[in-house]
Amino acid sequence: MTWRRGTISKPGRAWLGGAEWWVTIDGVEHLALAYTDLVGFLEVGDEVAVNTTATDRGLGTGGYALIVSASSLPEPRTGPGHIVKARYMPQQAMVMAVDEPDSPHYDILAAAEGLDGMPVVVADLHSALPAIVACATHDAPGIRIAYIHTDTAALPLAFSRTAAALRERGDITTITSGQSFGGDFESVNLHTALLAARHVIGADIAVVVQGPGNVGTGTAWGFSGTAVGEAINAINLLGGTAIATLRVSQADARPRHLGISHHSLTAYTRVALTPALVPITSENIDPDILAVIESRYPTLSGTGRLTLVEVDGIRAGLSSSAVPLRTMGRGLVDDYAAFAFAGAGGVLAAGLVAETSSPGAD
Repeated sequence: MTWRRGTISKPGRAWLGGAEWWVTIDGVEHLALAYTDLVGFLEVGDEVAVNTTATDRGLGTGGYALIVSASSLPEPRTGPGHIVKARYMPQQAMVMAVDEPDSPHYDILAAAEGLDGMPVVVADLHSALPAIVACATHDAPGIRIAYIHTDTAALPLAFSRTAAALRERGDITTITSGQSFGGDFESVNLHTALLAARHVIGADIAVVVQGPGNVGTGTAWGFSGTAVGEAINAINLLGGTAIATLRVSQADARPRHLGISHHSLTAYTRVALTPALVPITSENIDPDILAVIESRYPTLSGTGRLTLVEVDGIRAGLSSSAVPLRTMGRGLVDDYAAFAFAGAGGVLAAGLVAETSSPGAD
């Protein structure tokens, strides 16, 4: 790690759990991020220790300087819970997990056996989250959505301004699973997060997506998105309805991600060993890129486990998004297909909820 000491010169943006500060280090201002749950509340003039490892290497999503501590330490806080997250890191945090014995929800989780068919949408990139939520809430106003933030990318939920905005609007209730932390509920793993979504939150649907900052090496197996295949297995094990959204792009310059990304093909055809619905769409997709996308459909359907479901009526949902739609620096106009295939998951999930709640449904 690369450490620096600096002085806070002015504030930046702030949101639930996170705050930006401009920190002057050796006469140069750097944009730094502080997690208020870990370092407390800061002020202009405070001296701070800053981790500049990511900025020194010019990283994108993770390219903040991170404020580690201030010269004046925050007030000690005590609270319930004994589950440690970010274990054995210098800033490990103690939380109350929904599934630990002292939790008020423990008896519910101990008795819970399954998801009762609840639709669960999985996606590779965090940028899919607002598209899924926008399309689901547009088609089913008042639908209750649990967002499960996994631990294969950013561990602090507070790193996501998107999740903070959706949370503050009441569009989602959040669960941080595994080593991730900062949600409305904490869980020890994905399985108990899914059960909490259904039986504690009472969600109609759940969305399982890693935080910002996914890792990819350009190799066949070296990417954090393999976890979506493992999520499919967990959903089916618990009796949910798995909806596997495709990572698609019409604008990515990298051949491995143009059309259907190799991340989706690998995760769903080789990591996932159980069934899933795969929402697809041709609505408003450029014919040339659609041909590239459709060329990979046989790879998906050929598994015998993946059922491709044509979905339409997506654009209105995307247009209603309460937060900006951005992926890899591209917006809705630049990479419509990326958001359309993500939003298709929200449309499909909302439709399944409507079917099960309609009069006469089994």
